[in-house]
Amino acid sequence: MLDTIIRQLLSFEREAHLILGRHETSPSRIVVLDGSYKTLSNLNIAQDELFRQALRCVENALFRPAHVMAWAGFMDFLETKVSKEGLQKLQQVRPRWNVNSLEDLRERVPEYQLIESFQGIGLCTKNDVKALHGLLNKRNECAHPSSYFPELNETLGYISELFQRIRVLGAKAII
Repeated sequence: MLDTIIRQLLSFEREAHLILGRHETSPSRIVVLDGSYKTLSNLNIAQDELFRQALRCVENALFRPAHVMAWAGFMDFLETKVSKEGLQKLQQVRPRWNVNSLEDLRERVPEYQLIESFQGIGLCTKNDVKALHGLLNKRNECAHPSSYFPELNETLGYISELFQRIRVLGAKAII
């Protein structure tokens, strides 16, 4: 009896969030984003925690920090992918960088330049690189003093786009 009531309440809550999540300013949209986050299966523990922190920032209306945390999780995903699958290819494309490990990559290569190298190693198209540079710029506006103060919708869109790019780039092989 109690199990049935609990299942019905949980079902009601999910349905309510789906309905309310359609309204532009509804906090229930965070729950919908959280659902799409749970579909990402290729994150490691550190990336998972960074995205969880970003979602907690959104829940608390800390939209600039949410951008920063989500970007950190996204870059950790990309840096890890490149270090596991394409470090030799990266070394061929950018021989002056002299990167031999994930730590070298993080310490020696600025994110903007790393993103540019993704086209050379076959991870991104020219348009992908431009889009990633735009996302990095948004992160920079949030991480440094600026007049940019994103709202709920902008933040949810930003994080949602990062999730989508992880799905697409995670499935791509570095050539």
